[in-house]
Amino acid sequence: MRSSRAATGGFSLVEVMIVIVIIGLMAGLVTYATTGYLERAKRVRARSDVAHYAGGVDQFYIAHGYYPDNREGLKALVPEFIKVLQNDPWGHPYQYVQPGKNNAFDIICYGADGKEGGTGADADIANWDVDVQELKKK
Repeated sequence: MRSSRAATGGFSLVEVMIVIVIIGLMAGLVTYATTGYLERAKRVRARSDVAHYAGGVDQFYIAHGYYPDNREGLKALVPEFIKVLQNDPWGHPYQYVQPGKNNAFDIICYGADGKEGGTGADADIANWDVDVQELKKK
């Protein structure tokens, strides 16, 4: 005699619902575990960009004997010293100030909020606190 499941050849509604709930829980756990990675990756890219642009400004100085002024800004580096000038990972332009507060020039990314100051994802990233050797390790 055959069982009722073999005769119908399918799963019951309860079995399907249990599988859907398990898949939903697993998807939620994966999403929760990976949410910080995207923001961290954006901050790492911004630090790398700031270090790259600071190197370009230094090369500009070596070639021309002066730093670009605020009017010229980072655009003066294209295409001789950097290929492309991109916005930060949050879509805001990098800020260039010459003379800077802490150096001959400052390159600043204002973080996710695009405003000066902040903490976490909104924290500023500037060339005076980017350690180039630290970036090479990553």
